[in-house]
Amino acid sequence: MGEALTKSAQWTAAGHGTRTLEITPLNEVILKEIMMFVESFIYKYPQEAKYVFVEPLEWKTNLDPSAFESGYIVSETTVKSEEVDESGQPLLFLSVPHIKIRNFGQLSRLLLIAKDTKLKEAQACIEANRDPVAKILGLDYNTVKEDTSTVNILDKITKDEDSESEMKMKIAMLLRQLDVHLLNHCLKHISLQISLNPTSVKNDIELLKNFSGKGEQTVLESIDYTSDYEFSNGCRAPPWRQIHGEICYVLVKPHDVETLCITCSAEGVFLNGGKTDDEGEIDYERKGELYKDLVTFLKEKSAKFSENMSKQGIKFRNAQKKEKEEPTNELPEKEEAAPVQKAITLEKNQINFGKSQMTKRLEPSLNWKATVDFKEHRNLLRDPQVEKHRGKPERSGPPVLCGRAQLARKSTEKTEEIVSESSSESEEDEEPSDHRQEANADLPSEYWQIQKVVKYLKGGNQTATVIALCSMKDFNLAQETCQLAIRDVGGLEVLINLLDTDEVKCKIGSLKILMEISHNPQIRRNIVDLGGLPIMVNILDSPHKSLKCLAAETIANVAKFRRARRAVRHHGGITKLVALLDCGKSSAEPAQPSLYDARDVDVARCGALALWSCSRSYANKEAIRKAGGIPLLARLLKTSHENMLIPVVGTLQECASEENYRAAIKAERIIEDLVKNLNSTNEQLQEHCAMAIYQCAEDEETRDLVRLHGGLKPLASLLNNTDNKERLAAVTGAIWKCSMSKENVTKFREYKAIETLVELLTDQPEEVLVNVVGALGECCQEYENRVLVRKCGGIQPLVKLLVGTNQALLVNVTKAVGACAVEPESMMTIDRLDGVRLLWSLLKNPHPEVKASAAWALCPCIQNAKDSGEMVRSFVGGLELVVNLLKSDNKEVLASVCAAITNIAKDQENLAVITDHGVVPLLSKLANTNNDKLRHHLAEAISCCCMWGRNRVAFGEYKAVAPLVRYLKSNDPSVHRATAQALYQLSEEADNCITMHENGAVKLLLHMVGSPDQDLQEAAAGCISNIRRLALATEKARYT
Repeated sequence: MGEALTKSAQWTAAGHGTRTLEITPLNEVILKEIMMFVESFIYKYPQEAKYVFVEPLEWKTNLDPSAFESGYIVSETTVKSEEVDESGQPLLFLSVPHIKIRNFGQLSRLLLIAKDTKLKEAQACIEANRDPVAKILGLDYNTVKEDTSTVNILDKITKDEDSESEMKMKIAMLLRQLDVHLLNHCLKHISLQISLNPTSVKNDIELLKNFSGKGEQTVLESIDYTSDYEFSNGCRAPPWRQIHGEICYVLVKPHDVETLCITCSAEGVFLNGGKTDDEGEIDYERKGELYKDLVTFLKEKSAKFSENMSKQGIKFRNAQKKEKEEPTNELPEKEEAAPVQKAITLEKNQINFGKSQMTKRLEPSLNWKATVDFKEHRNLLRDPQVEKHRGKPERSGPPVLCGRAQLARKSTEKTEEIVSESSSESEEDEEPSDHRQEANADLPSEYWQIQKVVKYLKGGNQTATVIALCSMKDFNLAQETCQLAIRDVGGLEVLINLLDTDEVKCKIGSLKILMEISHNPQIRRNIVDLGGLPIMVNILDSPHKSLKCLAAETIANVAKFRRARRAVRHHGGITKLVALLDCGKSSAEPAQPSLYDARDVDVARCGALALWSCSRSYANKEAIRKAGGIPLLARLLKTSHENMLIPVVGTLQECASEENYRAAIKAERIIEDLVKNLNSTNEQLQEHCAMAIYQCAEDEETRDLVRLHGGLKPLASLLNNTDNKERLAAVTGAIWKCSMSKENVTKFREYKAIETLVELLTDQPEEVLVNVVGALGECCQEYENRVLVRKCGGIQPLVKLLVGTNQALLVNVTKAVGACAVEPESMMTIDRLDGVRLLWSLLKNPHPEVKASAAWALCPCIQNAKDSGEMVRSFVGGLELVVNLLKSDNKEVLASVCAAITNIAKDQENLAVITDHGVVPLLSKLANTNNDKLRHHLAEAISCCCMWGRNRVAFGEYKAVAPLVRYLKSNDPSVHRATAQALYQLSEEADNCITMHENGAVKLLLHMVGSPDQDLQEAAAGCISNIRRLALATEKARYT
């Protein structure tokens, strides 16, 4: 830790005072890593956490004694920990403002107490204790000196053999590991600091366009910007992305891979989440590594691009050189990059998100000044002097904006759409409403009444403001006309302004109205634009429970789109919302005594609602977990309040998509509570519980827990209630995932669930069918269930589903049909219903998962068909299609096609046909693979294809023999068996025997002769026999 702080941390230059840590991203990374280490120390190393430091860590703290609760003796200016060392000294002693801490346990607890200020506390501690390791372990461990290797640490400790020295050794090793981790982390952070600018990015894109187009010699098929509008600084990214250093987004179509959506930023180039299917909006989340420029990125992603670039390289470099030499009217690169870099610095250095800084945040684009001016104009409403007088704004608030401000507003709403996630919030839905509001002739009377109320709200004193709020609440705020009327006449600005006042009644009235109208997608956006979310997040710290409830519930409504969720996280809202869950300790409380108080259970419920909305973002899920949300959610699951349970389970359901959460859910024993709530009478609660089980049941241990806690029976019984399709989809999903364990399948058969699933194969929406068919596919792995599905008439509806277009459904249907085809009678039904032809046609599907699943399903069909050879030949072009699939890049497709070829090649006529279609060179080309699944089926296919003509010779000529010998070194017994059988067949040809011998096959095969697998024994012995026979014949020929 000391070495990292000395060599990597960035300190201010030595002046009159002590040196301090600079406010830089690198220092922030170092501090956060140290905080994570210290916070988790008490849980990971409970014994080491009790070790008393040689010298206490001392610094000036900003913490107030009132922040310390149980476990401490608190007075007005001092705090002592009840925990003391052997000499009776408290392990934590605070005498405002100086604090002394003597062990890791107290250090860890202090960070938990500090909450939002823990970063500042960590910084103050590091600055005051430049070599903390020396104070913790003694001067022998002074890490400012050079000698800090692990060996020297051990040398110092092992001189003494007492328990204290052993403890010191453990802590020294842990601190050394932290030091190495910090140094590596810093190196990684520094290595990523690549600087691009709009000019260089634009030049690269224009050059690539010149070398793109149709034809094999071009480097790309196409490359285009996602936006045609270019700001004055050369960027095409929206202003709120420019502050992250992003320059533009491009859609690139290489010759050999799918279209890539790429972000070009000042830090480098990376792949983003692409455009969403429903709205065509960009998912800005980074999905891969960072590359130094666009050409390097594309070379990594596309082999064809790399190949063609090497051919066109001289031309491209000459064009780049010419581009740089040509005089341009643009700004120099440093000036061009300045606005973007300035925006990054502003964003990273910003700690207090005050309203005065809103203009700076949008500085990267000069063309965006109209929006800034407009927002500054609206911010006058929130001036501190105005707030004291209940807000008397200068503007009259006309319903229709005009001129520059109107253009800014439309531009804001248009660009906002890019980061929306909800299909109900598309631009098409919003624009007609705005036009209707602008057409004054058709406006209802409520519109004008609301305009009058807003006027009183703006200009009245405290009493008039409260009365105006009550009057506004009396309108039907669920009606869109009333919602948009409040916005159009400037009411939103006033309502948000009132949240900044000190008057609790005004805050409550304002929040109640905002909570109602924020169900409207347009209003949600406007609240975020006006800076309403940071104010609501601050209200979460209020001592009044009613205010907390209303603020949290309003945040829950607003945080329906990505930018709002990100704003909540950036302003510390996730930590505060998680803290609200801690209010739900007592479920039985007296009725609320005053207007300002609510029950603790209501506070926790509203906090859970807000977290549910926020948890749709991966970054927020991580923030909830790190803030300690999972144990609190687990505790709230014990309550009997259904209105509390729904958002709690909803949050867990959203978060359970992440592996970290699934492990935590298992550790906190949440599965038992989810199963218990499946028996609830509330359909929504049942749905979310089933959905949470669906997410968690990817893990085998979780599936066993569901069974052990009796969760399978309620799931099976819920299948009979088919009216609620959302709940049915969740229940069938949970059954599907639970069916992946054989023991669960036995239980489902006992509960008659399989018969019910067969009935659900007709007249159900696709989201239900995907899960039903997936469950049947798992159940039909057992013979009894295959017979049951056939007797219940399940084969026909399954075959009918093979003509669908839903990718997930086709993958599951093909698996289910393939499982049923293992039983001969079911296979006859499938063949009669033309199911094999439908499966074969799915090999043309564009999705690799569907192709692979269809090929796997064809294997049992060919094995169990009455006259499989004739049936396969009856499909026109079918064999050529299968052989051509060997050119695929997908390993699963290749393995499944090899398995299909193994079955096809058992018929001599079919083998002759696929040989003519070039199966031998294609199989040989795949031999150099490390994938054991593909090796297994490839070896089997080669073994079967050796049975025709001179295929054995051809495999040798196409260099397939030597790679096969290497398969014998695999750890998979099935690969050994298939490879030995293939080598046995190939060894019938003399040249192949020589190749095997040269590659050391004999030694490997000799070990396998002693295998308990009889097929492997025979194949290995036969191969060695052929090699030996050839050797003897050669010897004999030499001497005769």
